[in-house]
Amino acid sequence: MKKNFLILYLLLFVVCGAFAQQKPKYVFFMIGDGMGLNQINLTEVFLAAQEDRNTVFPLVFSTFPYATFATSYSLSHGVTDSAAGGTALAVGKKTKNGVLGMDSAATTTYKSIAYLAKEAGLKVGITTSVSIDHATPASFYAHQPNRSRYYEIGQDLIKSNFDFFAGSGFLSPDKNSEKKESPSLFPQFEKAGYTLTYGLDDYNTAKQSADKIILMNVKGSDKSSLKYAIDQQETDLNLAQITDAAIESLTKNNNSGFFLMVEGGKIDWSSHANDATTTIREVLDFNEAVKRAYAFYEKHPEETLIIVTADHETGGIAVGNGGSRLNTKLLENQRVSQGTLSKLLSDLRASKKEVSWEEVKGILTENVGLFADVAVDEKEEKALVAIYERSFVQHETETSKSLYANDDKLASEAIKILNKKGTVSWASGGHSAAYIPVFAIGAGAERFTHKMENTDIPKKVAEAAGWDFFD
Repeated sequence: MKKNFLILYLLLFVVCGAFAQQKPKYVFFMIGDGMGLNQINLTEVFLAAQEDRNTVFPLVFSTFPYATFATSYSLSHGVTDSAAGGTALAVGKKTKNGVLGMDSAATTTYKSIAYLAKEAGLKVGITTSVSIDHATPASFYAHQPNRSRYYEIGQDLIKSNFDFFAGSGFLSPDKNSEKKESPSLFPQFEKAGYTLTYGLDDYNTAKQSADKIILMNVKGSDKSSLKYAIDQQETDLNLAQITDAAIESLTKNNNSGFFLMVEGGKIDWSSHANDATTTIREVLDFNEAVKRAYAFYEKHPEETLIIVTADHETGGIAVGNGGSRLNTKLLENQRVSQGTLSKLLSDLRASKKEVSWEEVKGILTENVGLFADVAVDEKEEKALVAIYERSFVQHETETSKSLYANDDKLASEAIKILNKKGTVSWASGGHSAAYIPVFAIGAGAERFTHKMENTDIPKKVAEAAGWDFFD
């Protein structure tokens, strides 16, 4: 009897020890902004189609052992915006659209899991492919009644005292929310101990001596976002490189662990524009960043937790538009984003007084595949020619406006035709109320099963890490 009791005690000791080891030391919280399940599905179908396979080629995160889905509605609306969606993921509480890290009355501030990690002695990094003061990343460090208070969000960054920030830049570094000239944020960042780096070369020069770092795109670049993945050259900063830099910086002289939020922000932007191919490339770009986290996990499997999710879905995208056969392989003919195609057409228009339809047609063929690998019927060509005549012959302004772009109407019509031929359809140019996907691997990942509220996600992260915060 005594022997049996001893064996039972030892078994319980081993089991309890195994559970104790499940507390993560390194937490990756990765958010595909606007990335619904169909954005993921389209990407996986597209990859398989390149090899003429009627299946899906999984992304690294869709192979994670735990997968579920969550709600996305905000406190005020059935369809959330990124501020309320990001806040739900960051603080575990719903708020109204437009509010960051606060209650719906904007009177009470909420503490995010990033702050919990910092209080627990971990280093903290906040990274994105758009501006550092954009709604989703700001949800983890800022407390503002309106997501458009970019200058004040920048001041909240200083108060956070987090260790690493990265993204394209800051939208309003010297004008406050009332549009009044204000002291530049950059000297304030430096005074707070941050080393400002512009591009990877600058980062590599400063990384050994710097304590806290803000990594931005090279000076003179678009401060609102990195380039779309489909438009990037080898020298352009990308999200995977940012993720590598964050891991490197957060692990330097640090044995206490880290919390790293990584946002693929432009999945949302391309979905707002209903640009399917660019959306696929953005999902793949985000997947590359997840691969960096997964490579870290493989080195520290007992100490790392990776969560991949979204703040909401954008566009109501559907894979299939009526028939039984998919033809997503055609989407590979698109070489540039809708925005870059717009610029190519604009440059052509500005280069000469008279531009022939054949010249315009050549740009559409070269960059979208129309009239070559992508067949265009008479009705579709007639619609394109009508836009060309108004724009290039009559010199009328023809644009197609989405949340983050005001593109050339001819470019958007060409992409619309390609989407249709590629068997992709869209419900709108805005957000939808679709469920958000949740994928998890590592220490504590077993908590992410069954349907949940988006507010449950950070609560479960905190629970896994042992951070006592949520009610």
